[in-house]
Amino acid sequence: MSAVELSRSGHVARLTMNRPEVHNAFDDALIADLTAAIDELDRDPGVRAVVLTGAGASFSAGADLNWMRGMAQASEDDNRADSQRLARLMRRLQFLSKPTIARVNGAAFGGGVGLVACCDIAIAAEGAKFALSEVKLGLVPAVISPYVIGAIGLRQARRLFITGEIFAAAQALAIGLVHETVAADELDGAVDRLVALLGKGGPVAQAEAKRLALGMGGMTEAGMESIDADNAALIARLRVSAEGQDGLSAFLDKAQPTWLR
Repeated sequence: MSAVELSRSGHVARLTMNRPEVHNAFDDALIADLTAAIDELDRDPGVRAVVLTGAGASFSAGADLNWMRGMAQASEDDNRADSQRLARLMRRLQFLSKPTIARVNGAAFGGGVGLVACCDIAIAAEGAKFALSEVKLGLVPAVISPYVIGAIGLRQARRLFITGEIFAAAQALAIGLVHETVAADELDGAVDRLVALLGKGGPVAQAEAKRLALGMGGMTEAGMESIDADNAALIARLRVSAEGQDGLSAFLDKAQPTWLR
């Protein structure tokens, strides 16, 4: 079974991360399937809008434990290649030529926050929780950092990157990570209203408007490739560092890292 379900209704495509048993956490399969689906939709002239969501109770909990365990034992080169695949996923979502809506049905941690930040519009259920908790593992949110900073600004990112704190949907709204919060049972209606609004615009104009906004903000897909490569190298270096190994091992073993003892 695919880690991502792709469905279409009229001119709207829905991408559903489909690993509810692990809160739609990232592994190699989910990253590959989601990237492939985004590439497919980018080429499809019949698609006018894309909705990204998660199956079950969560949007995405970030990295899968088994995947993290494998990366903790991998070489720096293998970790760099792995991080570059995640970086490509984020980059392709950010620059997808169709309007994108993040339907944040539940928790979004780590890379899940990156996916929210890469979408043009984000609507969250009021009970959703968010975190950029990588520092608690001796790591940093490297490959998602340009997109998160682009969404919430440098000042907010500095706090959340270094505290790793969990924050509620109301704070996500206040800092600009999401555009709207609604009761969980109103989430689909809010998404439908946005889809209807998007349907009123010209598809070529919307693609150009998106490119214009990103470009005026100093972000182009070509320019991001080199930044992503640098950030992938950074997270690879930290994963194999003494502190990164300590933090990852402690997390996987449900123990305390050295700096908390």
